Amino acid sequence: MENCQKYEEQKIPLVRKLNNRQHKSKKTIAMGRLAAGWMILQTCFLATPVLAQQRSKNMLSYSDFLEKLEEEQVTKVEIDKTTNKARVVLKGQSSEDSANEVILFERNQDLIPKIRAKNVDFSIKRSIDHSTTVGILLNLLIILVLLSGLIMILRRSANASGQALNFGRSKAKFQMEATTGIKFDDVAGIEEAKEELQEVVTFLKEPEKFTAIGAKIPRGVLLVGPPGTGKTLLAKAISGEAGVPFFSISGSEFVEMFVGVGASRVRDLFKKAKENAPCLVFIDEIDAVGRQRGTGIGGGNDEREQTLNQLLTEMDGFEGNTGIIIIAATNRPDVLDKALLRPGRFDRQVIVDYPDLQGRLGILEVHARGKKISEEVSLDAIARRTPGFSGADLANLLNEAAILTARRHKDAVTMLEVNDAVDRIVAGMEGVPLVDSKAKRLTAYHEIGHAIVATMTPGHDPVEKVTIIPRGGAGGLTWFTPDEEMGLESKTKILAQITSALGGRAAEEVVFGQDEVTQGASQDIQVVTSMARKMVTKFGMTDLGVLALEGQEQPVFLGGDSGSKNDYSEEVAAQIDIRIRNIAFDCLNRARSIISENRLAVDRIVDLLVERETIEGKEFRELLAKFSPVYQSSQKTDKVRSLLQKS
Repeated sequence: MENCQKYEEQKIPLVRKLNNRQHKSKKTIAMGRLAAGWMILQTCFLATPVLAQQRSKNMLSYSDFLEKLEEEQVTKVEIDKTTNKARVVLKGQSSEDSANEVILFERNQDLIPKIRAKNVDFSIKRSIDHSTTVGILLNLLIILVLLSGLIMILRRSANASGQALNFGRSKAKFQMEATTGIKFDDVAGIEEAKEELQEVVTFLKEPEKFTAIGAKIPRGVLLVGPPGTGKTLLAKAISGEAGVPFFSISGSEFVEMFVGVGASRVRDLFKKAKENAPCLVFIDEIDAVGRQRGTGIGGGNDEREQTLNQLLTEMDGFEGNTGIIIIAATNRPDVLDKALLRPGRFDRQVIVDYPDLQGRLGILEVHARGKKISEEVSLDAIARRTPGFSGADLANLLNEAAILTARRHKDAVTMLEVNDAVDRIVAGMEGVPLVDSKAKRLTAYHEIGHAIVATMTPGHDPVEKVTIIPRGGAGGLTWFTPDEEMGLESKTKILAQITSALGGRAAEEVVFGQDEVTQGASQDIQVVTSMARKMVTKFGMTDLGVLALEGQEQPVFLGGDSGSKNDYSEEVAAQIDIRIRNIAFDCLNRARSIISENRLAVDRIVDLLVERETIEGKEFRELLAKFSPVYQSSQKTDKVRSLLQKS
């Protein structure tokens, strides 16, 4: 087996050499054929000069010429020694254009005495011979073609060798001054991160301000945050603000198929950076090269680990990198190697999180600058309706609204286009409305069940809109608008969300009976199960106590166990299942009782929803107050409580 393996290893380079020789021989044969073709063409033009001359219409044979000469019909003879032809003018012919051409033999000793004996006007001349010039030009052309082919072959081989030599060079893009066209004024919603990075720009512009009191300039800043929150945009803003060289590269550009190329590119990148210090180096998606070493089932990757080792050495090794500040961005900080995150390499970690209400408003103002927006559009209302949206989501929202405006042939964006754009981003494209049937009415009862249970349950967010127009994979949707920013959620609010999620199933059971329920609540049931399990195993909100019975899921490639492992006994597992069931059943019973108590309001609002297909949140609450005495009394109680609190 070893001999076979050695034979195969020796066979591969031999086959490559043979293929290269065959390739070169094919090129040589092609060049030879081309040269032979030119030589044949040259022979055709030069070996038969008679064909190159213009043939006259009045041709006369040599014997006829002698007969005419004997009969004294010839008045003028002009012999051309170059072409070995004679131009003969017969009696009755006045111009040279009508002269007859006679092809002579190589030796014509008796012809000239005969012509002179007949007293014929006789002359001899030599025309210009172009054959030599044409031959030289054709030969030069052949040489030129051969030289061109040789130069092309040499250039290709030089490019191939140059690519091989440049294979380990850095592909970092170099920028100077404000080439990106983005400043810190164009970045909104992440004020804390902007302050940190403005300080980095100050480090580069005025380093003596910090070194005078003994402060050391940080070597690295790591931007951490979800996708679309503006990490790369911040790096572009730094490039626009800082008057220093700016290198930008992606982490994936370091990694290649061949071992050692990534490390070579890291060395080359820092070599260029040191030549242009002080400067900034931005590495986007650093998790592609900075993952933890030696983890996972199959071990580490040699190329990636060597690249990471070289990056660690360049950032804080024996030589150091004075005057170079590295800014890296990632949305997966949990997979980064610990050696990469220690002080001295990435001294600072800047969190670029989802924007709050004021941040969303600032982002909307930035992206609304170049768009025609109607005065009726309230950016504050849009910001309140879009909690959890990132900067990229908000930019996409206004862009979708502008596209809808152009599609509808309007001059400016209105709130209708904005609301439709929000619905499209959150739930998907709008489908074809259902025809008036049992399925449409069942969908209406399901969505009204969600809306009424949520409105009647304390601690739940208010209803924004109820619709039975299909979007994405859902037959109908109920939107809610949070009163405050997403953050810490109380036990009351989580139970209210579970109860609201089961409102659709409760409405189906109360109105149509247990046997007529559909699979429409399958997604709601999955959400309920997940939230109830977290309450029991992670949040400590049940009588099992404040115990974290389930930790964070650890991916296999980070060294986690390949199988699921429980940190509790079978008895505790049974208790967990009982608590989850109790939470789900209690909330379902609560939803059933709310639907039963407000059955009249449910039926009336469902009729209106089937007719209109969409009801806004404000109108929904007015209808519920009109048809539900329970809701009216709860509203009066809430007013009394608010007055007592104010007093």
